[in-house]
Amino acid sequence: WLATEFVSNGWDMKALLKTIVMSSTYRQDSTTLPVHLEKDPDNRLLSRGARYRLEAEMIRDQALALSGLLNRKLGGPSVYPVQPEGIWRAAFNGQRTWATSKDNDRFRRGLYTFWRRTVPYPSMATFDAPSREICTIRRISTNTPLQAMITMNDPVFIEIAQALGERLFLSGDTPQARIEYGLQLCLVRPPQPEQIEPLLKLYQSELAFYKAHPEEAEKLLENPLKPISAQYDKAELAAWTIIANVLLNMDGVLTKG
Repeated sequence: WLATEFVSNGWDMKALLKTIVMSSTYRQDSTTLPVHLEKDPDNRLLSRGARYRLEAEMIRDQALALSGLLNRKLGGPSVYPVQPEGIWRAAFNGQRTWATSKDNDRFRRGLYTFWRRTVPYPSMATFDAPSREICTIRRISTNTPLQAMITMNDPVFIEIAQALGERLFLSGDTPQARIEYGLQLCLVRPPQPEQIEPLLKLYQSELAFYKAHPEEAEKLLENPLKPISAQYDKAELAAWTIIANVLLNMDGVLTKG
């Protein structure tokens, strides 16, 4: 039926995708009931929604969008977002270096990231992006500790957490209101009380730490593109950066379904 609709609509790809994503089948949740396991154990009849981790480019692009940093410009040459230092230097014996793009070009969608097959962009390779040497029909998804290290410590995700932390800080007048806003923003559903309380405790703990160690707040907030505004409490911003980092690493953010 979908193939027939695709042809009858003049090969309109946008219309096809809209039909799929607005269908009740696509919008099912991934809850598995006993009747599903009995009659459709492999989900070949699409009796329930699929649950899977987002693909490499989607993880980065979604995080950029949540933080407000995503550059939605279309077309143009490849860009060079931030990556850990020394990767190209080691691969090419110091003869080539990665020239990080300036300004908000570094925040363009992953589609535009420069790709060298011998030295792929590390965070995307860690999240199973294909090498692009051959056509990939289906990506194989892995689950490794390195992936958590990327979303917690990669330079790109630190910049994203800084921006999202500032967005949370400016979103409300109380810590609880800011946390509720962050959960709603990242999970696209109303926050639950059991989600709010641990984040409030974490915020209070981190705020106390950064007030006692202002030099650590300075290190966490270091950003080559955006110096910290003098009107903000650095300990507050650092604490909200940590909260933002936690939100970006929630299972409901990294996983569909």
